[in-house]
Amino acid sequence: MPKAYWVSTYLEIHDPDKFADYLALAGPAIVSSGGKFIARGPAAKVYEAGVLQRTTIIEFSSLESAIATHDGSDYQAALKVLGGAVTREIRIVEGTE
Repeated sequence: MPKAYWVSTYLEIHDPDKFADYLALAGPAIVSSGGKFIARGPAAKVYEAGVLQRTTIIEFSSLESAIATHDGSDYQAALKVLGGAVTREIRIVEGTE
């Protein structure tokens, strides 16, 4: 079964304090569900239409695990804290192997 990758790109952070509160809840919720943070922070280099913005990549054992983590009660509680503090995009992508 191929692994899955949750990729978040942050276009804008409107409320850094709420974002920090979200991170304090979201990180443990993701890790306790089997997620492994591969990369997080501002892009080191961009090409073409890329933007130097915060990006997070999280590896999961499967697509189902990634979706279940996002939709699970612990992560949903973190999202309630986040509210409208950021403008971001999340993609869950299945690996090739």
